[in-house]
Amino acid sequence: MLPIDLPQPSQMAAAQQALAGRVRLTPLLESDVLARDCGAARLFVKAEGLQRTGSFKLRGALWRLMQLTDAERARGVVAFSSGNFAQGLAAAGRDLEVPVTIVMPWDAPAAKRLATEALGAEVVLSHHGDAPREVVAAGMARDLAAERGLVLLHPFDDVAVIAGQGTAAVEALAQMREAGAEPDVVVCPVGGGGLMGGVSLMMRGAHPGVAIWGCEPVGHDGLGRSLRAGERVAAPGGATLCDALQAPMPGVANFAACQAAGVAGLAVADGPVAQAMARAFEVLKLVLEPSGAVALAAVLAGQVPVAGKVVLVVASGGNVAFDRFADCLALAARKN
Repeated sequence: MLPIDLPQPSQMAAAQQALAGRVRLTPLLESDVLARDCGAARLFVKAEGLQRTGSFKLRGALWRLMQLTDAERARGVVAFSSGNFAQGLAAAGRDLEVPVTIVMPWDAPAAKRLATEALGAEVVLSHHGDAPREVVAAGMARDLAAERGLVLLHPFDDVAVIAGQGTAAVEALAQMREAGAEPDVVVCPVGGGGLMGGVSLMMRGAHPGVAIWGCEPVGHDGLGRSLRAGERVAAPGGATLCDALQAPMPGVANFAACQAAGVAGLAVADGPVAQAMARAFEVLKLVLEPSGAVALAAVLAGQVPVAGKVVLVVASGGNVAFDRFADCLALAARKN
């Protein structure tokens, strides 16, 4: 039995229906080439980088704002984000006429900050020094909520956000069925665990025997460490290409969802991430940011057992500046 406060598959299916017309039905791309690369029977990529605002984050942001009361909508909301949730929440706020304030680490990609501001949100920069940047930004968001009377939202540790992100899995399952396939293995990126929580609960409910893998950058594998420890623990941190996957540990609800769904965690190095970005561009004609490519990287690097299996890979985002994308492709070329 799932903890009562975690979203059920039926609730995520209802959320998907409610979001129809507000979010884009993102493509599910099948690749015989990538399947041969890793030995899978069939390989599908859910291209969430082609969602409005460039990532899956719009799903959870919209569904969360749709749960606000009229009074809360009028007050406005505040959240912390390094960029992708910021853009999703800004777009959701614009769609639903809810004022949005975002606390963003000063060293988040400038392109993500500018895109968030262009969508109408106020961006307040945080300076974290040697402290974990998400911790400092979260503290600033709490302070702003108290000072301005704003509704404080969490970018991933929120059951409504988890349910909204899980709509990507609702879509992917329907698209796979149309292609005559059912997943044996599901592989998904993990930051704080909002997407992973929703995807894992939806997939486990639909296919009890499916293997579900959560992929994180080396040094930022808080979910994997927590699952192995049986309790939430922090990862050590460190340099990574995956700027959107630097939450120090999974959220409370997210960890509970992943435990309930039987997720297994693994950590991926920068080299395979860059190579996966290059391979997605060459084969799928798909631009992925490093954080969006980490699950594909794990599969192509042989870290996930997929031989003879039908595999679903979630490619979670494509918000990457041209120069950074070019640098990653250059890194991939050097690794070959």
